[in-house]
Amino acid sequence: MTQTTNLQRPPAIRVVLADDHPVVRIGVRNLLTAHGNFQVIGEAENGTQAVAATVEQRPDVLLLDVQMPQTTGFDIVRQVMTAVPQTKILLLTGSIQAEQLAEAFTAGARGIVLKSALAEQIATALIAVMNGFYWADGKRIEHLAGVLAELRTQVQQESTERFHLTRRELEVVGLIVKGLSNREIAKQFKLSEETVKRHLSNTFEKLKLSTRLELAIFAIAHKLVPPSEAQ
Repeated sequence: MTQTTNLQRPPAIRVVLADDHPVVRIGVRNLLTAHGNFQVIGEAENGTQAVAATVEQRPDVLLLDVQMPQTTGFDIVRQVMTAVPQTKILLLTGSIQAEQLAEAFTAGARGIVLKSALAEQIATALIAVMNGFYWADGKRIEHLAGVLAELRTQVQQESTERFHLTRRELEVVGLIVKGLSNREIAKQFKLSEETVKRHLSNTFEKLKLSTRLELAIFAIAHKLVPPSEAQ
């Protein structure tokens, strides 16, 4: 006697898709539909519609373009997290920068993926955030602390490349922003005051600045230090 077992397919992941470009929405909708594990239950072409559709439909995941008319993607994330905290948010973007990632995760997003990513990667990212993980740099990450630590390193690397500052010079800049004196900086890093002065002199020359106040303002404006350190 043969016994048959009915295997039930897991329910489709319910998605609201928000992007102001119709061609992007059509393309993403088609790839999600073709994948078979997703159901697009709502669409939006601006920030107001994105929030309204998410609140009304209460999807598993909001797939959201970072650059939206009327309201920025990060503001949308904050509004959705307040109104529908159970909905996971995966951001779509044309290019990814460390500063953008940091703001996205701080606002409450679970991940960010390039619009140019292969269909399978977008699907994998959606499944990852749906199951409680974070998604960044094309991979699944289990803990937010790991994401933010990686982003902090990327922000500093981008600053180093952009202004040709060394790691130590960036560290000194961070303490200048906090208002520490040369003596206090020297004590924290176990350096001589002369060494600190040399780092400052090199930094002033590279950035074409002449005072500590100018340096602090420049550092904050150009995000040479993470926002948490500029307080």
